[in-house]
Amino acid sequence: MVEKRKIKALVTGGSGDLGSAIATQLATDGYEVWIHANSQLSKAELLAKSIQKQGGIAYAICFDLTDTVAVEQAIETILETGPVQVIINNAGIHDDAVMAGMTHEQWQKVIAVTLDGFFNVTQPLLLPMIRTRWGRVINIASVAGIMGNRGQANYAAAKAGLIGASKSLALELASRKITVNVVAPGVIEGEMANCSFPPERLKQVVPMQRAGKPQEIADLVSFLASSKSSYITGQVMSINGGMV
Repeated sequence: MVEKRKIKALVTGGSGDLGSAIATQLATDGYEVWIHANSQLSKAELLAKSIQKQGGIAYAICFDLTDTVAVEQAIETILETGPVQVIINNAGIHDDAVMAGMTHEQWQKVIAVTLDGFFNVTQPLLLPMIRTRWGRVINIASVAGIMGNRGQANYAAAKAGLIGASKSLALELASRKITVNVVAPGVIEGEMANCSFPPERLKQVVPMQRAGKPQEIADLVSFLASSKSSYITGQVMSINGGMV
């Protein structure tokens, strides 16, 4: 494996609560981190500056995951200084409704960000990664993709699809010393969870009776990105306080 300081990591959805924790942890681990944002470039830039002040290497980049031309241009920029060997596909959105009342637009845009976004970003990075004979692809799914959730047929379908794609990609890349794994969080502290899961609701649905912390997800991602996880691939790591 190449020396860690030279390993480049891309975190999609890096400006959000979870993405920020992951990007910060990877920078602490010694990776050169590219923090992707869709509409919140200023937050990604602030995070990159914070990481740089702490002695890490980080850059912010903004593009729409569903816009293939924009993705291609961004990927070209990132690859100018070498291959990306750690990909964290974290970007995703909610647009909840029971399926009987869900619009085609609600269905399509959630699928587009999670699944099309995964393909659009990951596919052009694979050949440069394969040439290095080492890499990590870590996809952030959800407990909803495993057990479903009322009002989230679109979100659950997107995350379940991401799990299936990850397992297939893991088989394709295993002989190249590239692992592909899925992290499936449950209820994690942050803006979205705080709105949907008040304390009493948390106690009902989570056996540990609390939300997870973004850092707990980041620690698992850190392990999966490291050489310590070299014999783990095609797996779904649930981290949900006992929900499943």
